[in-house]
Amino acid sequence: MSQSTTPAQGHEGPTLLGHPAGLFVLFFAELWERFCYYGMRALLALYIAQAFFSEMQPEAAQGAASASYGGFTAMVYALGIFGGSVADRILGYRRTIILGGLFIAAGEFLLMVPKGDHFGFGQKEIFFFGLAMLIVGNGLFKPNISSLVGKLYKQGDPRRDGGFTIFYMGINIGAAIAPVACQAFAAYMGTDGHPDYRYGFALAGAGMLFGLLCFWSFIKVLGVEGLPPKGKEGFGPIVMVVLGGIIVAPAVYKLLSLTENAVGYVLYACFAAIAIFLLSVAFKEEKAQRERIFVLVLLLFLNCVFWVGFEQAGNSLNFFAEKQLDPFKVGNWTMPGPWWQSVNAVLIVAFGPIFSWLWVALDKKNANPSIPAKFGLGFCGMGLGFLVINQGIGSASAAGLVMWYFLLGLYVVHTLGELCLSPVGLSMVTKLAPARMTGMVMGAWFISIATGNFIAGKVSSLAAEEAGQATDALGKVQAYGHVFQYMVYLGLGVGISVILLSRLMNKWMHGVK
Repeated sequence: MSQSTTPAQGHEGPTLLGHPAGLFVLFFAELWERFCYYGMRALLALYIAQAFFSEMQPEAAQGAASASYGGFTAMVYALGIFGGSVADRILGYRRTIILGGLFIAAGEFLLMVPKGDHFGFGQKEIFFFGLAMLIVGNGLFKPNISSLVGKLYKQGDPRRDGGFTIFYMGINIGAAIAPVACQAFAAYMGTDGHPDYRYGFALAGAGMLFGLLCFWSFIKVLGVEGLPPKGKEGFGPIVMVVLGGIIVAPAVYKLLSLTENAVGYVLYACFAAIAIFLLSVAFKEEKAQRERIFVLVLLLFLNCVFWVGFEQAGNSLNFFAEKQLDPFKVGNWTMPGPWWQSVNAVLIVAFGPIFSWLWVALDKKNANPSIPAKFGLGFCGMGLGFLVINQGIGSASAAGLVMWYFLLGLYVVHTLGELCLSPVGLSMVTKLAPARMTGMVMGAWFISIATGNFIAGKVSSLAAEEAGQATDALGKVQAYGHVFQYMVYLGLGVGISVILLSRLMNKWMHGVK
């Protein structure tokens, strides 16, 4: 069932800075949701290793925490496929976003549980149930706020890519502030010089509630976009979805509690099922739409591969910043390791307006790269970023420390690649997907990210395993270099191949730019 306004119509209303004013309502709501997610994400793997695997050797604890982190971040994105369908068929985008935010906030506050027994449940059980609530909430929130951005623009509007880049800046302003704020608050609330990461989770949850307040306060600016489907306007559908979320959360918790391979099997099966479903839809469409869906499926696969490399940021690169980096210092102050999680986001905020302007300027000169070409450039950026950090690893000190500016260089190059691929990919989904399936296909986009995140966790565990086998400090940092070298080959190999094939892929997109 379609929404009351299709993506092809767009919303003709007040504008701000040349874009629909509703874009900036979504900008601030997403900013605070991402503050919530990235604040928690910066601390998550470190906290899991500290709280639940402290009896292990450091590298073994890191590997176990990396696997848990990878499973969580994968499922955060995986449930987007269901959240998109809920918005398309039951609640509409607005109400689905609000419910998702409430589930997220509840999950964050459950992460604060202290050690000990609580009503028959231990700290670990309640903590992982909190992660399950976060997963359910993100599944409802994340794909639908992105879909709603696309619905503000008419099909073929050249402002759309720029609009998604502005929206992407909102994501990254939140992501830039969050690790610094949540780590600093955790350090302030800690004892004996040790941060209490639970308070960082609490601040993240407060950010989510503030984001919902922003969304609700200015929701009328969205006009008719995101309203419930006809016949679904009452409270009954809301109650049904809330009960569904409460039922799904224990199942998600159970999946998180199983072996990491179980999560992988579910993700691979979902990704394969989605690809088969989209291809089956394609064969029922006329030629132009059929070939667009073929390109969409290929780009979903490429997106999965990209995040295998890029999502090392919150996992192996997070531990790398803690243990293998000669840190950035000013006087007696040393930059905390989790603060490196803000660097990519700060760079996106800096470079995002330039890219937003660049795509529009190139479009006016008929020189705007096609969506597939931008994907290829994104992959090249991912591969070159790991090449930079490996240059630093090659010049590491005898103590196994790499100068901080090599990690900065990685994040600069990765950011340039990300700006070519990720915001453009969000826009691509709203262009290539059949109008009746926008929410579901946006969920498929996040399934592809989920699968990439899970594989990224495997790669991070491999880095920890190799480091654990090394007998000295220099060998440990070189073990990271061995794993990162695979990312160099992956990024550059896929990137160059996609650029070479981009003309053919663009032909199959039939005018979608």
